[in-house]
Order: sequence, then C-alpha cells, then structure tokens
Amino acid sequence: MAFWRRKKEDRYITLGLNEPLKPAEKETAAADAPAARPEPPANLSETNKTATASVAAPATPPLEPTVTGGTPTPLPQERIGNDTAIGATTPDATPVAATVPATTTGGASRVTPEPAKPGVSQQRPVPTRSTFSTSILGLDRSIEELQGEEAALERTFEKRFKNAIAATRESLSEKIDTVFQGRKQIDAELLDELEEALIAADIGVPTTLDILDTVRRGITRKEINDIEALKAAIKNQLLSILRASEAKGVAAETSVPENISPYVMMIVGVNGVGKTTTIGKLAQRIKAEGNDVLICAADTFRAAASDQLAIWAERTGVPLIQQKQGTDPAAVLFDSLKAAKARNSDVLIVDTAGRLHNKSNLMAELEKMKRVAGREVEGAPHETLLVIDAVTGQNGLEQARQFLKVAGVTGIVLTKLDGTAKGGIAVAISKELGLPIRYAGIGEKVDDLVVFNAEHYVDGLFESR
Repeated sequence: MAFWRRKKEDRYITLGLNEPLKPAEKETAAADAPAARPEPPANLSETNKTATASVAAPATPPLEPTVTGGTPTPLPQERIGNDTAIGATTPDATPVAATVPATTTGGASRVTPEPAKPGVSQQRPVPTRSTFSTSILGLDRSIEELQGEEAALERTFEKRFKNAIAATRESLSEKIDTVFQGRKQIDAELLDELEEALIAADIGVPTTLDILDTVRRGITRKEINDIEALKAAIKNQLLSILRASEAKGVAAETSVPENISPYVMMIVGVNGVGKTTTIGKLAQRIKAEGNDVLICAADTFRAAASDQLAIWAERTGVPLIQQKQGTDPAAVLFDSLKAAKARNSDVLIVDTAGRLHNKSNLMAELEKMKRVAGREVEGAPHETLLVIDAVTGQNGLEQARQFLKVAGVTGIVLTKLDGTAKGGIAVAISKELGLPIRYAGIGEKVDDLVVFNAEHYVDGLFESR
C-alpha cells in the first residue's frame, strides 16, 4: 500500500505501443498515409515506362564507406539521454555504436568505420548494469520485478509496525494468557482480571466496559468458552471500533478531488509530542512517491521552532517558507499558499505553534489561519492532524477532546508507539472521539512513519512473538 495515494492512474502516461488500433484510428491512419505511386499506363513502351519510373523515383546511389588510414581513436564515453553512454551496452545487450570522426575527401564527409581485426571473433558483449544502463524509472525491469519489490517493502513496514507495538502486546495479550492459566471455566474473577489488563493497556474504561459486555453476552450464549474464543471476541471488538472511526474526520487523502491543489495539511499539538519530527517524516515520505511538497513554518511563537524545521527541510530536501520570529502566522501561511500555487506543489504541510489546549488566544490564532487557508484554496485545510504522544496515554485523550472543539481536528498522528505499553490509546481515541488514526510513529529514523492499519494493529496485539 502506498503511503500517499492521491495521484490517480490517469496522471501517468501510457504509451500503448503494442495495443491494436481502433477502427476510427485505422481510418485516420489510412487518410494520413502517403498516396501510392500510380502505375504507368499499359500502352506505354518499355522505354517510356523506364523513364517514367526514373522520374517518379530517382535512384539513390549506395553509400559505400571507404577505409583510409589506420584505426581511428575512439572517443571517450559520453552520456546519451538518461540511461546509456556511447560505447556502452543497453539492457538488452545491444551495443551502442560509437561515433568516430568523419574523414573529408574531396569536400565530401564520409564515416570511417573501424576495420575488423582478422582472427578475432565478433561476440556480443555481456550485458552489464552500470550507472548508465540502469533506468531510474525502472524501465529496465519487468512489472513482476517492480511488483515484487513493492510487496517486499510493504511486508517490511508491516513487520516493523507489529514490532513497534510489542510493548502493548506484552501488556495485553500476555496478561490475558496469565489470566487463563490453570482455569477451566470463565467466572467473575477472571473477567475482573481481564478488565484490569485492558485498562492497563490504556484502552480506556468506557471502551473496556463495552468489550466486557460483549464478552459476557457471548459467555451467556455459550459462544465463548476458552482463551481462543475470548481473544477472537476481543479482536473483533477492537477492529470494529477502529473501522467505525473512519466514517468521521478524514480517513484518506483521496477524499479530496485531485483538481484541488495544493492539498493543505495543518499539524497541531502541544509542545514535546514530536510535532516537528512528524512534519519532517511526512514531507520525506510524501516526496519519495513523486509529489512536490512545501513546508510552511507558521510557528513564529517559539524561537527555535523554525530552526528545527529548517534542519528537517534540509535533511529531506523539501523547500521551507519561513519568516522572522513574531510574524503573524496567518501572514506566513498566506505567503506559503501563494508559493505553493506558483510552483504547482501537490502538498503544503503547515506547522503551527505548539500550544496548550486551554490557551484561548493561541486557539483563536489557529482559527484565523484556517480562514486564510480556506480563502486561498477550496476546502483548505483539507486535514488538521493532531499529534499525540502515545506515552501520555489518557492525557493525550484529553488534549484531543479540547483540540476537537476549537481546531476541527480530522485525524490523529500517534507518535512514540514503539516505546510504550499504552498503545491501546489508539482504541480509546477512536471509540470516544470518533477520529481515525492516520499515521503512527514507530521510531526515530526519517522513514519511521507509517500509515496506521487497523488490521495490522489488532493482529499485532495478539500474535505470538
């Protein structure tokens, strides 16, 4: 699965060289074809026929290169186009002819080829994959090879995502296993211990009570009578909660029409949750899939904010629009929107001041920025992502409640998911706020940001290590 899926297939050129022509195209091709040469009348003499043919199609004398002098010195390899070099071999092992100096004799330029050396067999060179013979677009590889590489990359991110929630898995799944050890039946004491395990994983009290109500109904119907059935019931409940949250907010960037550009993403959150790092990772991963990305440094309240963002912009090679400290953030956003439209950028990522959810003046500033964005680009901001540190647990949930009231949050970025046993906060947010988890931070490297996948998350919580 691609990280950024807003580009449609019709944005890409299909050559279709091997596709058969349609009937209408055949008629057009026949009309554009040069007229056939008329045959001479039958009553003409053979002499006249020959003369007519000579006038209609003058004979071109064959060009026969003349070898003069010794063997010419070949030119050094020069690059041709993007992929091959003079004297190099193409991916299909066909040698590219080298251009040699022309020999001038009597005012006419003739190409002097290198004579074949006696006793040396002419063999096809062995194909190589040099810097020049390998296409940066993957044109030298089959569709099966490209699909295999994409599948391998997807499996890698899936494995890393499941490894990132190992601490939560140990807190939840292993405690459930412990609860069932030595027990032959499900009783009230077992359910109490199960409730403690779910709450310890920060799934939240309301969500835990809903899950246990479902479990009790299953026990009453004799549908749940062992640990595997209990795990399956819990997994189904968690997956249903996460999927239901996708009905609200913005679950995918494809919900915005492609003709609206740039796609504006506003990032909000309190200081210290990894907001700047998230912006850098977002820019890197979206750019890596062929999109033009621009970053707006609208956090002019904190002195070091622009400096930190500039480091990430330089590291990822993404342009940054910034102004001096104290500038009106809405003015910086306005300039960034103009720049993004002028350069036809696909995505504009807007950093905002890290603010506490109870600071009314900073929240009012955020509202002004949203109004400016909406005037310049239809529907902007298209996403307002709240960055939450998974380690903070229920405190992060309270932050989300307050930001949802003022900032119009459409989705969550859950950072530091790899360093906490409280990863169940993702379920609590989805259940109590109805907001989708858009992305998850699973490490400190530039590509350690993945699209949150509900199925992978739930499967990772219960699979054996």
